[in-house]
Amino acid sequence: MREHDAFGPATMRRGRRKFDDDDADFLKRGRLEPRLHEDPDLPDIGDNWSTWDGSLQGPDPRPDWVRTEHGAVDTELGILKTGKEADVFLVRRHVPDTGKNSLLAAKRYRDGEHRLFHRDAGYLEGRRVRRSRENRAMANRSSFGKQMIAGQWAAAEFDALGRLWQIGAETGLVRVPYPVQLIGTELMLEFIGDWETGEAAPRLAQVRSDTADLADLWQQMTDALSVLARAQVAHGDLSPYNTLVQDGKLVLIDLPQVVDVIGNPQGADFIARDVRNVAAWFVQRGLPVNADDLLERLLYEAGLK
Repeated sequence: MREHDAFGPATMRRGRRKFDDDDADFLKRGRLEPRLHEDPDLPDIGDNWSTWDGSLQGPDPRPDWVRTEHGAVDTELGILKTGKEADVFLVRRHVPDTGKNSLLAAKRYRDGEHRLFHRDAGYLEGRRVRRSRENRAMANRSSFGKQMIAGQWAAAEFDALGRLWQIGAETGLVRVPYPVQLIGTELMLEFIGDWETGEAAPRLAQVRSDTADLADLWQQMTDALSVLARAQVAHGDLSPYNTLVQDGKLVLIDLPQVVDVIGNPQGADFIARDVRNVAAWFVQRGLPVNADDLLERLLYEAGLK
């Protein structure tokens, strides 16, 4: 259970500083300045009422820290990171005067006028919508089409996280943040890190481990890749920069570009890229791993061999 009796010192200053997806130092910390409410429709404490009721909600069994109460409020604590497709904010959702409290990562995909679509084409192969007008708009990268793509990326990540979270809950072989809710192009996730301080868990790229720890992390990585392969999907952009390590456990993040390896003609290539990206990191740190053998096994498990 991840509730806290008090809100704790997880407070971050509002504001914005540019970070890249591959920047390991992506946490911005500070003190949240209080906001005075003049709108009578807003809560007395916090920024806004919880958007839970109007959202597409995460899978069952729902963790007990998920706040579903009608009286819950959201307070934005600051920005965790910015990326090419989305910005991620730290949000506290709590029920006033109860001590029921949770921290969420709110991932907000940028609208079609500002997002970069430099790598959409390969990932979107195999993803189609039913109406030909919408397919044409996405293919032509019109403003409407870009907004459609942004929505597709958010929905794809929400669906992938829900599916993998359920598999992980049943098997313990893969770990992802619990997807709390989806509204439009905003995805709210379990915050992976210290709920008392608001400090995010380190990325795998930041971890300094001895050989025994590396071997355990590699085993966790191969287990997770095997789960993805059996589900016939690839992360699509897996690297030490979008894998977190919390209490010695790997947590996969950033899955908007998840690839259906059967529907996408480049499916095998995406699996291979994921394997080689992470294997190279372990090899550079002195752990002898065989990426080719792992790739052969994953292609077989995915039904591609």
